[in-house]
Amino acid sequence: MRKTLAIALLCFFGTIQSLFAEHIKGGEMFYEYLGPGSGANTSQYRVTLKLYIDCNANSSGQLDGEIRLTVYDKGNNNQFGSPFTAPSQGDEWLRFDPASNPCISNPPNDVCYRVRSFSTVITLPINHAGYVIAYQRCCRIDNIINLEPRSNSVGATYMCEIPGTNSLPEAYKNSSPRYLPNDATAICRGSNFTLSFAATEPNGTDSLVYTFCSGFVGASTGTPNPYAASPPPYSSLNYRPPYSGNGPLGGQVTIDSKTGIISGIAPFTIGQYVITVCAYEYREGVLINIHRKDVHVKVSDCIPLEALLKPNYSYCDDFMVTFKNEQVNPAGSVYTWDFGDGTPPVTTTDIEGRVQHQFADTGTYTVKLKVVLAGQCEDETVTLAKVYPGFWPAIKVTGTCVLLPLQFTDQTTSRYGKAAKWTWDFGDETTNTDVSSVQNPFWKYSTTGLKTVTLTVESDKGCVGTVTGTADVRDKPPITLAFKDTLICSIDTLKLNAGGNGIFSWGPMYNIMDENTPTPSVWPKTTTTYTVTLNENGCVNSENVQVRVVDFVTLDAGSDSTICLTDTFRLNPQSDGLKFEWAANVPGYISDPNIKQPWVSPTATTTYHVIARIGKCMADDVVTYRAIPYPTARAGADTVICYQDTASIHASMIGFRFNWSPVSTLSDPNSLNPMAWPLRTTSYVLSVYDTLGCPKPGRDTVVVNVKDEIIAFAGRDTSIVVGQPLQLNGRGSDFYEWLPPTHLNRNDISNPIAMLDENFSYQLKAYTVEGCFDLDTIHIKVFKTAPDIFVPNAFRPGGSRNNVLRPIPVGIATLDYFCVFNRWGQMVYRGYSSESGWDGTVSGKPQDAGTYVWMARGTDYTGKLVTRKGTAILLR
Repeated sequence: MRKTLAIALLCFFGTIQSLFAEHIKGGEMFYEYLGPGSGANTSQYRVTLKLYIDCNANSSGQLDGEIRLTVYDKGNNNQFGSPFTAPSQGDEWLRFDPASNPCISNPPNDVCYRVRSFSTVITLPINHAGYVIAYQRCCRIDNIINLEPRSNSVGATYMCEIPGTNSLPEAYKNSSPRYLPNDATAICRGSNFTLSFAATEPNGTDSLVYTFCSGFVGASTGTPNPYAASPPPYSSLNYRPPYSGNGPLGGQVTIDSKTGIISGIAPFTIGQYVITVCAYEYREGVLINIHRKDVHVKVSDCIPLEALLKPNYSYCDDFMVTFKNEQVNPAGSVYTWDFGDGTPPVTTTDIEGRVQHQFADTGTYTVKLKVVLAGQCEDETVTLAKVYPGFWPAIKVTGTCVLLPLQFTDQTTSRYGKAAKWTWDFGDETTNTDVSSVQNPFWKYSTTGLKTVTLTVESDKGCVGTVTGTADVRDKPPITLAFKDTLICSIDTLKLNAGGNGIFSWGPMYNIMDENTPTPSVWPKTTTTYTVTLNENGCVNSENVQVRVVDFVTLDAGSDSTICLTDTFRLNPQSDGLKFEWAANVPGYISDPNIKQPWVSPTATTTYHVIARIGKCMADDVVTYRAIPYPTARAGADTVICYQDTASIHASMIGFRFNWSPVSTLSDPNSLNPMAWPLRTTSYVLSVYDTLGCPKPGRDTVVVNVKDEIIAFAGRDTSIVVGQPLQLNGRGSDFYEWLPPTHLNRNDISNPIAMLDENFSYQLKAYTVEGCFDLDTIHIKVFKTAPDIFVPNAFRPGGSRNNVLRPIPVGIATLDYFCVFNRWGQMVYRGYSSESGWDGTVSGKPQDAGTYVWMARGTDYTGKLVTRKGTAILLR
């Protein structure tokens, strides 16, 4: 016999729109079981599809009059028959009324859904796997914040599932859940909110578990309204990080798995977001259906007034505690706090309502908060403040072996009360059930590695803390050895030392005592390797310790030697000793007399005595170092020279031979009195050697400081008129002298003023206090005319002289401009200095020979404007 199902379906559905419209904002599809169908072994269902459409979508091109539903067999994804037509059943409007809550500042006025319903009855054979009923459309609305752009080119798939007999024999006798319409609400950015996605369960015995899930991609822009939906499985939407199907509004928004209430802090970015919720439907503990709803919600730029606190707070650090409202209210909100300890209430206008309060004693206090805005809107709430400072969570992990239980011990201490609740997470990556609420649980890992163990512990006073630790899971228990290889004398007894958790045993049984402890004693007469075995509940590991045995201590303090007086060096005896003792016949520096290689600095010839020990065996030896003074080197006094000058060096020494470094700028590197001509400051090092035994040279340094090169500049040659004061501007060094000093107000400064009535030249000497100097000359041409601007009447670009057309200002303090025009009146050059001029080109292109017009304007030294114009011939 063949069973059949007839379906009346309302599957939750996201975005739908007609061919060129982009107005879909969500939807839902669900079905109702009507009973047996007209055919044998069939069932009948009413299928309803609710589409959430933009309220502005009101034309026939934007609203479908009917839709088509495609049915697929879940066992093989084959299509069942032709798509079923579902006609429109009318519209419902869901709006948020901005006036409904006067305590929301800047309430949204555009939260609106037009919900259009489509319904039909479908009869299907009852089968083993069940069915998927799907509808696809393009496109969603534009600018959806949590999707990758552009969202108005993304289609949607809306589907529901009819259970088959493989889950339960009569699972097909099912009416899917139906979400309650509660979508037109104000969600204010950065503020706490709640949004109900609760669903009714018409069967009466099934249970629902709610989760966020991903919406589905559907039809494309090329085929926005396909005749039939494509077969499952369906692709998830492409979410924009940090959002995802499991976190469509970010990490601060969650959904209650039991109630379907979405709550948390809304994201700060305003705009439309896609939210998809899946309701998992269980019957007799078996999952028979996953019901989906997809809707676009808007986060608005509004601010609600709310006194919002958590149910209780635990203050486990200090009696000075901080309270604040859990959301930011509109500006101007007034917060009044009553701390419940008999102290007067405190009022604040802080944007978060933040206050600090010092409690006098421990206890659980009822704290009240009232918030008032503009004397009209108010809200209040209460919470419990549990003040019990002094709570220190801690854990201990015992055991290491994989496949054996490890012991986890709570070592939390508390000044007030005691630990009462525990939540362990053992960090086992192979399962999601690695948790426990026992105080001191066990857990068995199946893989090795470092596991991060987390304990959240709560005291009976409400203090909550979290601590993490590490479980080092290995295939063998770790053994720690104080040493792996050692040396003893044949007359000694040695205590071995091992660490770890479990039962210890040592072997071989040769001159050993307490062999079943971590610290046995041994006294071998020959070199012996002892093996320690650690057994941790059947998990075994072993390590070796070699005890090398000698009958005496070898020691050679070294050969006597000569060193340089004041040197510090390291003694280097050759010995197998384990402990050392140093002493000297002359008092002096020994860095550590109880190490093998101490640092010493003998001030005279010194004999060092050393004792080396291995247990009870010992040996001693001596070594003598003769201290010889360094050779004497005197490089002479530092000196200063001018750039490109020469210095005389006068050195002396007490020794056998010497050398200089560097030598490239010395006249004779084999002389103690060479000449030096460095171009920059240079340090010359004199090294002196002798034959008395000090193996190192004595050194001294002389520095020849080279003054920077002086480049004197008296100024460019210039022209003035009779009676015009001319301020000279020299530069180049620290001090100046102008020669001859005639016609100057001063000749020992950089910028004297000259009054000339005829052509004149000055020489500038720029010098330093050391006598370094440089010279430069300026030539001044004096015109016996009024201030004027002269321009040559011809120039030849590329010639050896007179190749640039430039102005010659006489008696002019500032040149405002110098312009050149071609015969068509186009400007070919503009300049502002007599230093520059026109080279006969425009943008690098040579201009034709011919006559050009120039214009110039300047201000003379008396402040009067001087304007001139004329012509000049460009010659080629």
